Amino acid sequence: ETGSEDIDILPNGLAFISCGLKYPGLKSFAPDKPGEIFLMDLNEDNPRAVELRISRGFDLASFNPHGISTYVD
Repeated sequence: ETGSEDIDILPNGLAFISCGLKYPGLKSFAPDKPGEIFLMDLNEDNPRAVELRISRGFDLASFNPHGISTYVD
């Protein structure tokens, strides 16, 4: 809805998507909404992005994701 900033796709087809970047001079479609991380399973026939819940105690109000990367062990 407000656009994504970055995406990282794992070998198993799961995609993590960061969105909500707020940067001076960059138009924000939802300036009062905190950033979000979404998960999409690209193996599904009709994949859709699902917002991941962020743990309590995390400062969501200032969450401003710029990029995303994953580590597979």
